[in-house]
Amino acid sequence: MGRARRRARGFTLLELLVALAVFALAVLALLNLAGETTRTAALVEERVLAGIVAGNRAVEASVEPLPALAARAEGEERQGDRDWRWSRTLEPTDDAALVRIEILVRPAGSTHVAAQAVLLRGAR
Repeated sequence: MGRARRRARGFTLLELLVALAVFALAVLALLNLAGETTRTAALVEERVLAGIVAGNRAVEASVEPLPALAARAEGEERQGDRDWRWSRTLEPTDDAALVRIEILVRPAGSTHVAAQAVLLRGAR
């Protein structure tokens, strides 16, 4: 009877330490997941905004008279409260009737390409 009464009093120190360790591991996993979600959201926002800049420049390149398009052009644009640097390259293709226009967009002060747009346009 004495043994049954002693077991009914509660958890042992070892059981509490194991439960605390399991809880700590779960909290660490959730914090890691929250951090990764924040980083992913920032990356998606950057790519979407850079894609808008690239799309805008692609539309301009498709309607601007071909002689006005330089072989290479660069510029800056502000979109979504951020500064972006874009570059446009005009290249001939194997088909003399088409030219290839490539637009690269980078965050200002960075070298990595956040968005790219490529379009083909009549050479005349």
